[in-house]
Amino acid sequence: MIITGKKFSKPEMSRVKNGDVIFLDKDKKENRTRLDLYLAEILPEYNRSTLQNFIKSGYVSVDGKRITKPNYSILLSYEKDGEMVSCLPDVVCDIPKRDVPPDIRKLIIYEDDNVLVINKPAGLLSMAKGEYTKEATLEDYGLLVHRLDRDTSGVVILAKNEATQSMLRKQFQERKAHKTYYAIVLGKPKLDHAMIDLPIERNYKHPTTFQVSPTGKPSQTEYNVIWSGSSRGLELSLLELKPITGRTHQLRVHLRFLGCPILGDKVYGEPDKNKWVSRLLLHAKTLEITIPGAETGVRKTFEAPIPSDFYDIIPDIKE
Repeated sequence: MIITGKKFSKPEMSRVKNGDVIFLDKDKKENRTRLDLYLAEILPEYNRSTLQNFIKSGYVSVDGKRITKPNYSILLSYEKDGEMVSCLPDVVCDIPKRDVPPDIRKLIIYEDDNVLVINKPAGLLSMAKGEYTKEATLEDYGLLVHRLDRDTSGVVILAKNEATQSMLRKQFQERKAHKTYYAIVLGKPKLDHAMIDLPIERNYKHPTTFQVSPTGKPSQTEYNVIWSGSSRGLELSLLELKPITGRTHQLRVHLRFLGCPILGDKVYGEPDKNKWVSRLLLHAKTLEITIPGAETGVRKTFEAPIPSDFYDIIPDIKE
């Protein structure tokens, strides 16, 4: 996409946008602006953070030169013979085309006029990172109701209209939607069955992660040990997990606190013991929820079979 010179309403005047100034240099008699602010004028469909990412990723060039700094200064006009002369640059924003969403027909668990339920494969994003992502996401197939981490596989429900999306989201918010996960973890919990009731909050030393903390939000996870033993030289267990609350990274944080991190967890796990797997071995096995139908809705339970990489580690799993 080629962006040509858009004229600002009053280029000779200073103005502030998002905390940055489009300014007139009185000594040099030049009117300049930052590249990201210029793009924000031209491409209002993208927010500023996304435009900055485009620049940093090398998608933007100015007068044929690739620019990777959002604060790159652009000359808009200059004074000549006592008059301001416009000299807007040629800006090219070459945004890559998005990946073609994979065919999910073989992954469909259930579909009707209002919902689509699929067995999400590991590796598929739930939603775009920021406002734009080149990768395909669950949002390419329907309206997002809930999310699974990229590496988590299993049952996901999508809405086909906003009314259904609102109905389904409300059930998650009110804890009326019930999920069951399977996970392969390192070691074995002391008890075969228990309720983990430990509050969770963001780890401000590492803001993308979470931790158990007495000042965190209430968080509960019920677990059952399905299998335990040795495999690939590791002491492992297969757990059934039923989250009562739905905090971010809840299962991963709770299991790490128990001393039984999920195998393949690159954030909360033990890296030296992840060589046998390529992803987090966490699978959303069932989802019980009410979908539109009749007058009061229809209560259904959807199930996704345990994926093959679980059997690669524990061959004698029984569902």
